[in-house]
Amino acid sequence: MSSQIRLTLLPSATCLYDEPVQVKVAGLRPRQVVTLRARSTDEREVVFSSSATYRADESGEIDLDRDPSTAGSYVGVEPMGLLWSMRPDTPHRYFMKDKALQPLKVKFSVHEEGGEGSVLAEATNERLLMGDGVSRLPVKEGNFQGVLFTPPGDGPFPAVLDLCSFMSEKRACLLANKGFVVLTVPVSEKPGKVKEMHLDRFEEAKDFLQRQPKVGSKGVGVISRSKGGDIALTLAAFVPGVEAVVWINSCSANLGLPLFYKKQQILSPLLFDPSKVIPTESGASIIKYGVKNPLAEESKGSLIPIEQAEGRFLFLAAEDDLNWDSKGYVDEMVERLKHHGKENFESVCYPGAGHLLEPPYGPHCTSSVHGLIGFPVMWGGESKAHAAAEVHLWKKIPEFFRTHLSCNATGTEAR
Repeated sequence: MSSQIRLTLLPSATCLYDEPVQVKVAGLRPRQVVTLRARSTDEREVVFSSSATYRADESGEIDLDRDPSTAGSYVGVEPMGLLWSMRPDTPHRYFMKDKALQPLKVKFSVHEEGGEGSVLAEATNERLLMGDGVSRLPVKEGNFQGVLFTPPGDGPFPAVLDLCSFMSEKRACLLANKGFVVLTVPVSEKPGKVKEMHLDRFEEAKDFLQRQPKVGSKGVGVISRSKGGDIALTLAAFVPGVEAVVWINSCSANLGLPLFYKKQQILSPLLFDPSKVIPTESGASIIKYGVKNPLAEESKGSLIPIEQAEGRFLFLAAEDDLNWDSKGYVDEMVERLKHHGKENFESVCYPGAGHLLEPPYGPHCTSSVHGLIGFPVMWGGESKAHAAAEVHLWKKIPEFFRTHLSCNATGTEAR
C-alpha cells in the first residue's frame, strides 16, 4: 500500500448499520483511474463483494458523495453503492446479519485500475446494530419467545411488536435506537412442522410488551413483512390495543395455514398452486403467480376483515415484488377500506423495488432459498431503485409510529 494514498470514512469508520458513510480517497495522481472495492462476510461465512471504477479529480481526490462510478457493480453518483450492490460469491444467498450484538464489518479498498491490482489503501467500516445504551433481553414466556430491545433513558417510549418471518434482531434493535421499545417475535418457529397458526401467541407477546415499565403508549404498533404481514393485519382486526400497523410486501389474506383464535378457527388458509411456479435460467423460480386469488369465491374465508380495525395502517408495497402481488393486495385493501368509509390508512408503492425491503445499506438480495418452501426463488427488484426505496421507507416508518403511538407518562408511572 502507498502511504501517500488515503481512504477515509466520514464522519467516522464506526456508525450504525442504517447510517450512511462518506467514502473519500486522497493522494492519487490527477485524473488517475482506480477501482474501489467493498467486501464483507455474513453470519453464515458467505462472502459478499462489490467494485466500482472511479477517476480522481485534478487534485487526486475521489468523493463518492460527488463523483460518478463509470463501471462495475453500479454506475453514476451512488454514495452508498458499494454497500447495496454487494453480491455473494455463491449464487442465491441472502446476506445474513440478524444478531444484534455483533457489528457488521465491511472492508473498503482502493486498487490499481482493473480491480485486481495491488491495494493502494484500505479502511474498515464497523456498522453497529445496537446503539449506545440500548438493552437486549431474550424473552421466553407463555407460548412465545423473542428478544426485547429497550432504549436508554426513563421513557416513556412507544411500543412496537416486530413480527419477523424467522427470528431476526436487526430491524427491532435498529428501531430501538430510534426511541421505541421493540419486541421481536418470529412468525415461524418450526418451519414445515406447523399445521395451524394461533393468534393467541402474538396477543400474548403484545400484552407482555405493553406491561414493560418504560412503555408509555396505550396501545402498540406492529411492523411486519411477508407472512408476518397477514398476522399483523389479523391482530389489528381481532385484538384490541393495536394502534398502528406497518405492512410491508405481504398479503391481504391469511396465507398457507388455518388461523385460530381463542380455540376457534377465524380464517381459512389462502392456498398455493405449485403448478404456477415459473422456473428461470438462474436456477431460482418465480412463485408470485402460485398464490391463489383471495377475492375468488373459494378463498373468501381467508380474507382478513381489516375494516374491523380501529388502528392506523401504513401499507408499503414494492411494484417488482416477485414473491407475490403486494401492489395488487394494497390496491384491494385500500378500495375495501374506502368502501367501508374508512380513512385510517396510507400507502406508498415503490416502482423497481423487490420483495425483501429492509433497513437501508445492506446488500440487495435478488434471489435466495425460500425459508418455507426450501428452493431458490426470485425476490425481484432493480438494485438502485430498491436501495432508494429502503432509504425512504426507513424514514417513513418511525415517523408513522411516532405520529400514531401517543405516549402517556402518567400511565407509565402507574405501571
